[in-house]
Amino acid sequence: MAAWLILIVLLAGIMFRTFEKNQVFHPFRKLESQAAELGRPFEDVTITTSDGLQLHGWFFPCTTNSSRAREVVLYCHGNGGNISHRLGACAALLETGVNVLLFDYRGYGRSEGRPSEEGTYLDAQAAYRWLKQRGFAPAHILAFGESLGGAVAVELAIRERLCGIVLQSSFTSIPDVGAELFPWLPVRWLATIFYDSRAKLGKVKVPVMVMHSRSDRLVRFHHAQSNYAAANEPKLLWELAGDHNDSLSDRQKFVEGVEKFLALMESMDRDPAPPSVPP
Repeated sequence: MAAWLILIVLLAGIMFRTFEKNQVFHPFRKLESQAAELGRPFEDVTITTSDGLQLHGWFFPCTTNSSRAREVVLYCHGNGGNISHRLGACAALLETGVNVLLFDYRGYGRSEGRPSEEGTYLDAQAAYRWLKQRGFAPAHILAFGESLGGAVAVELAIRERLCGIVLQSSFTSIPDVGAELFPWLPVRWLATIFYDSRAKLGKVKVPVMVMHSRSDRLVRFHHAQSNYAAANEPKLLWELAGDHNDSLSDRQKFVEGVEKFLALMESMDRDPAPPSVPP
């Protein structure tokens, strides 16, 4: 009887691990749009991680003579799709005059490997190193995290030097949002994937902007409020319109928030040396 009980517990644990991973990561391999569709210059890039994987990304330089030529946004996307589904957000960010790097985590799009929590952290660090190699100073690299990417951006700010981070439509932690979505499961007891932004934000010493919509039905607005409360000053809470995957429903509002945060960082004392980006 005891042996059967142990077997049942083990099987239940394996089933939960599979369920947990399938809920957290929704990678899509096919690129459903191409960078050229934005109608502006871009570079198809390959990024090598510290554990030897090849990641795929697109680098979009800012417009010629932009006053923000030194600024670059490292875009950490959410748990579903791939970079081809983020061209709308990329175009909105480019509108502010910055450079933008989109990259796919391991297992997403054309990137090698399989996704994991630590893996996404390593992937963001690899993308960060790629930007440094291109000449961008750490004091001018902004990590923009969408949904799950918000947790990746928080961890990156702890591991590397940044000028700021943005948490757009992001959660406090995976166990928190999982317990809300699946209240009948003992999520907090069994979780092995955490992405615990709220617990880490106190360690982040750069400006933080939290962007969220009160109409978000997947990650409720209280997650934004909790993350904002946990963050150090200077910080900004900016309300968006639309549901979780519709943050650009009011594009002007989105761009206005990014502009305000960029202005906040530009008002601070940062390394004035420009990047030596090849033409």
